[in-house]
Amino acid sequence: MSDLLFSVDNGIARVTLNRPDKLNAFSTQMIDLWIDALEKIRDDEDIRVVVLAGNGRAFCSGGDVKSMTKGEGMLYNNTGAGDMVSTALARKNTLWKRVQRIPLLLQEIDKPVVAVIQGIAMGAGFDMTLACDIRIAARSVKLSESYVKAGIVPGDGGAYFLPRIVGVDKALELLWTGDILSAEEAKQLGLVTHVVADEELNAFVEEYIQRLANGPQAVLRFTKRAVYQGLNMDLRSSLDTISSAMGIVTELENYQEGVNAISEKRKPKFE
Repeated sequence: MSDLLFSVDNGIARVTLNRPDKLNAFSTQMIDLWIDALEKIRDDEDIRVVVLAGNGRAFCSGGDVKSMTKGEGMLYNNTGAGDMVSTALARKNTLWKRVQRIPLLLQEIDKPVVAVIQGIAMGAGFDMTLACDIRIAARSVKLSESYVKAGIVPGDGGAYFLPRIVGVDKALELLWTGDILSAEEAKQLGLVTHVVADEELNAFVEEYIQRLANGPQAVLRFTKRAVYQGLNMDLRSSLDTISSAMGIVTELENYQEGVNAISEKRKPKFE
């Protein structure tokens, strides 16, 4: 059975972590398939929305703890391909060339990326949700930056994403303590976008992603770029960037459809 499932249907790409018996802890196969899927998503203009989820009782428990002990290979390795036991450089390169490719690729994708979180999301599993644009969590979810409990640093994006979402002091507290958050606590901190009753999660997600898939795609993608690029720009540069996007989208058919729909007091039908 594949450690990761990938499908595209009607413009919606679904990436599902598929090691339910291991709470979807990383494996080498999972990471390799994940990288391949995200590259395809990035380059496929027909894909409108991306959904990232986990199969079974968890979203992702992060690295496979049983493989983290000396002599058993990389954090996410179940095939012997990783290297956490020889030299510092080998350990760094294993992270850089494999698992750290995931947040980098997620940030390269212009389409909306929605994380669906159930059960638990721990350590690197939690960080992968932070690299997504929207996070929808079941009410029973537990989340934690649990690296410190294993005596390791947050190697998968937590030190980057957390302070940008919750501020430096709270980010450090979460990383230093490894405290477990409920879904509601995470939402109050801005770490989760929506909290939904467990039994309503799938229906809520489907309605949500269909709304995005039916939106004006160029507008959604230019807006995503503007928001993320704006985090590292001054005001003048940000306004200059968005004015260029405005010039482009107002030449597209969806712009005229949107204007007509407003004037005719109806719901727009975007291509």
